[in-house]
Amino acid sequence: MGRFASTASLYEHLRPPYPREFFRTVTHKLGLTKESSLIDLGTGPGLLALGFGPYVGRVVGVDPEPAMLDAARLAASGAGRHLTLIEGKAETLPLDIGTFDIVTIGRALHWMDREATLARLEELVACDGTILICASFSVTDGRNPWLDGYNEIRRRWSPAKLWEEAGKGTRTHRDLPAFLRGSAFAPAELVTVETSHTVSMQDLAQRTLTYSSSSPEALGDNVEAMLRDVESHLTSFSRDGLIAETIVSTAQIVKR
Repeated sequence: MGRFASTASLYEHLRPPYPREFFRTVTHKLGLTKESSLIDLGTGPGLLALGFGPYVGRVVGVDPEPAMLDAARLAASGAGRHLTLIEGKAETLPLDIGTFDIVTIGRALHWMDREATLARLEELVACDGTILICASFSVTDGRNPWLDGYNEIRRRWSPAKLWEEAGKGTRTHRDLPAFLRGSAFAPAELVTVETSHTVSMQDLAQRTLTYSSSSPEALGDNVEAMLRDVESHLTSFSRDGLIAETIVSTAQIVKR
């Protein structure tokens, strides 16, 4: 079983969403058209691939986890969109796959082999193409007052090694220049879109299960105990069972 196999059925609906405004804004910034081609590395359930799908032509999603690809296939069918899906990693893609105008990478960069991925990107990105490193997350400036306690509970229940790996992912996104060092690519402009919504207390608690460090596979018999712990914490922030959440979605534009 892959690292995210036990999270696939929850990931699409429970992770902080990329809003439509995010895709419209990035599309306008980059001047994407139906002539543009896009490949999404570490596509998971296809959030980025399907989000950009209406604005581009050819769309390919790549992921090593079959359960995630099944979720992406189902989502694409439900949206009435064509999405080519490939099981594998960036560095194992066939050489004849061609080049792409846009290469998107979401919450997957820290799982990738740095040197092999950079070498493959040299071949995947068209001469005037763009890499987009995307993320969507709850803001940490105090406007989500439930967040610190929520993350502390996740940390407390997560195996220490997996929590450390989760921290590595955050550091990789924050220090993208270090990841790109020695390559032909460098960060350019950062596109940021902020939105607010409400999420049910139960869904927010269930979201903990979409992270590798607190997935059902990681927690084993402790899943229900952790969920009770999280819901108990969220109760004081709930209004009629709903929690207010402010999310920031970002796309770091990377160019040659």
